[in-house]
Amino acid sequence: MRLDPVVQQSTPMMIAARVREAIAQGDFAPGAQLFEAELARQLGVSRGPLREGLQRLTQEGLLVSIRNRGLFVVHLTADDVRDMYLARGAIERGAAAVVVARDPVGTADALEPVLEQMAQAAEAGDSRGVADADIRFHEVLVARSGSARLARVHATQVTEARICIQALGSTHSTDEVRLAEHRRIADALRAGDADLVDSLLARHMADAVADLVELSETSPLPETSPLPETSPESASRH
Repeated sequence: MRLDPVVQQSTPMMIAARVREAIAQGDFAPGAQLFEAELARQLGVSRGPLREGLQRLTQEGLLVSIRNRGLFVVHLTADDVRDMYLARGAIERGAAAVVVARDPVGTADALEPVLEQMAQAAEAGDSRGVADADIRFHEVLVARSGSARLARVHATQVTEARICIQALGSTHSTDEVRLAEHRRIADALRAGDADLVDSLLARHMADAVADLVELSETSPLPETSPLPETSPESASRH
């Protein structure tokens, strides 16, 4: 029997994960400025590992450092959105092709609880719940490909996607449309129809780009929000 080594996260990695999660959940709005002293206080860490953790997010493209001004959450332009979904499309359509060849029915089964979560959130008018289920659907799809590299690259794309989805907002009608789109993808997977899965994913991405580009051209930046209160113990868990 072969055991894989235990991987322990460094403090900067945990800090990066905590702040990445806050960005993904919309706790930091696009364009929000991050202040080191306040983040260090809330997370219960020193400035050294904090800066290293934030540098990781800068390298991922989630934060932008502006000379003589500070560090800001990226505000995705129309070109950023197009480029992000180009990458997402390549990752997810590639993963879907592997999934259809390997285990389409098992993958469809794995997506059912996520679809149920999305349906319940849509019925309750829970915008964040629908967004969470939307992202989870795509995470499961990529994970089922069995490719660690695709999943790793997809993780950064998912955070950017969360920023976009949170910005889009939600209504009952749009939630129902979103749910129907994901159900069709799952049904095509269950049927093992590789061409249909690919075309549905491509159309899903194209529709999202169109909506987000329109939003970026008509809506101002959202108001900024503070990082939720946390403790050193909760920081260490992430």
